[in-house]
Amino acid sequence: MARRTMSLLPQWSSRVFSVELDGAPHYFAVQKKHRGEEVPRLFGEKAQKHDRCYSLLVCSGDRVRRAKFYGELRDKLLRHLSPECDLSPMSSFLPNVKGSLIRGYFFKDSSGTSSLTERVLQDVIQRDPVLVCSYFRGEDGQVWTQRPWPPAEGQLIEMSEDYYVVPSEAPGYHPSVLNIINSDVFYSFEEAYEVLKKCGDIIPEARSVLELLPSRAEARSKPDFPVIVIEGLDATGKTTLTESLRDTLGAVLLRSPPQCLSPWRARFDQEPPLIRRAFYALGNYITAEQIGQQGMKTPVIVDRFWHSTAAYAIATAVNGPLSNLPAEGSEVYRWPSDLLQPSLVVLLTLDPEERKRRLRNRGLGKTEEEQELDHNHLFRLRVEEAYRRISGPACVTVDASPSADQVLQQVLLLIRGKCHL
Repeated sequence: MARRTMSLLPQWSSRVFSVELDGAPHYFAVQKKHRGEEVPRLFGEKAQKHDRCYSLLVCSGDRVRRAKFYGELRDKLLRHLSPECDLSPMSSFLPNVKGSLIRGYFFKDSSGTSSLTERVLQDVIQRDPVLVCSYFRGEDGQVWTQRPWPPAEGQLIEMSEDYYVVPSEAPGYHPSVLNIINSDVFYSFEEAYEVLKKCGDIIPEARSVLELLPSRAEARSKPDFPVIVIEGLDATGKTTLTESLRDTLGAVLLRSPPQCLSPWRARFDQEPPLIRRAFYALGNYITAEQIGQQGMKTPVIVDRFWHSTAAYAIATAVNGPLSNLPAEGSEVYRWPSDLLQPSLVVLLTLDPEERKRRLRNRGLGKTEEEQELDHNHLFRLRVEEAYRRISGPACVTVDASPSADQVLQQVLLLIRGKCHL
């Protein structure tokens, strides 16, 4: 912990801190001298006179253990802190520096006595890789300072003095963008494999998944017949269309994630994003191996593939409006260089109200992300836009509102034009 903390210290005053309050990020920075800046909004509006604020940043050097501990820390704080402590997600980053984002939590203690809070924090820092800071209001109420917690003898010189808290401009994009590559979205077999391999000691099921993985040569094999991927949100008609295409073209129908991962999906869905996304990324390579084998004999239809994995991950990592997404053309949207590329990707789209009506009629249980689609309009827009921005190959959008047969005929025209079937 000390080594990781020391690596942060020389950059401390260059970092920006982001706290999510009421669904919106609030940004602040710290500096050694105060020049009359205003109090950042989250301190000026949200903190009362007797409140004390704290931040906890998870600083473990091992990103798998850091991801695991980040989720566990939230549960620990919610369980042990006073109900008057209002916990919010927090991050710290160096502007425009990829991979610089570290995550944690921010809270204010409104209990009027900090004894319980300090006991909880003391327990956390004794056992866990966490950098804790406390924040103090000046006598005039117009200045806040940040200092490491607890103040102790032998404190590192760089952190022995207070830093003044000042407002910071919002970055040009959501800070999570800095860590999307090979954290939320994986762009090679090796990157995703390394994450699950490191999970072997803490998640026994990871070993079973690794045993299913193909060799690299098999995952790269190019099939002789066309490979058509059908993408779209739930209830856009993917199942009906893919089964009709299978029957019409005499094709093989595959699904991603592959059936062989079903026994472990519920287990990995409980894991933090880094581990969960690596699991689903590797599922695409298993599907790619199946495509390579079947595509030597017949056309292959695939119900979802890498586009879904990436679009949902990007939309989840980056909250807020569409403007927070990585810019169009960003490397975030590139296809993995070692993953088999389909001949055609069709994205089925549907009016949101019609999609909800179809979901109600199906009466099926929904994943957490599909539930989020229903009540979060912005999340749905981010997913759909991320789909459209992925390249290599890009999606061809098809309106799924006509009858199933009309949609089938439209997609068959596309296949005949692009795949010569």
